[in-house]
Amino acid sequence: MRRSDEDEFREFARGHAVPLRRSAYLLCGDWHLAEDLVQTTLIKLHRAWPRVLHGHQPVSYARKILLRNWLDEQRRPWRRAEQRGGTVPEVVDWAAGPAARHERAGLRAELLGMLASLPPRQRAVLVLRYFESLSVSETAAALRCSEGTVKSQTARGLAAIRARLEQTGGTVLTRENS
Repeated sequence: MRRSDEDEFREFARGHAVPLRRSAYLLCGDWHLAEDLVQTTLIKLHRAWPRVLHGHQPVSYARKILLRNWLDEQRRPWRRAEQRGGTVPEVVDWAAGPAARHERAGLRAELLGMLASLPPRQRAVLVLRYFESLSVSETAAALRCSEGTVKSQTARGLAAIRARLEQTGGTVLTRENS
C-alpha cells in the first residue's frame, strides 16, 4: 500500500473507531465484543483500503463490514450457548444531577435490554435505522436485503419492544414518540 493511502487509513481509523465501537455495542451489548468487532472490521478494511478509498464511501463500507462481522459472530455455535447476565457500568456524567443521571441510566438500561432481547436481524435494522440514522434503502444495502424486509423487520422489532414495554410498564418508548 502506498504511504499516502496508509496515512489516510490511519486518519480514518482514528476518526471513526469510536463511532464504530458505539454501533458495535448497540448491536452486541458487550463492550469487549464490540472492541473485537471493531478491530476485525479495521483489519478487513485495511486489506481493501486502496479499493475502498477510490471506489466507495469508507464509512458505509466499514459499517457493512462491522455488521457482517457481528452477524457472523451470532451464527457461531459457541456464542449461542453463552449467557451474559452481568451489567455494564454506566459512564459517569458529572454535568447532570444525581436524579437525572439515575433516570437516564434506568432508561438506557431498559432500552439496551430490549434491544438485546430482539433477534439479530431486527436488532441490526433498528440500530441502523434509529441509531445510525440510515434510510430504508441504505439499511437494505448494508444488510443485503430488500427494502420490504427492512420495513417488516423494523415493524416487528418495534412491535416486540412495545409489547415488552406494555408487559413491564416501561417508559422508554410509546406509540406517540416512536
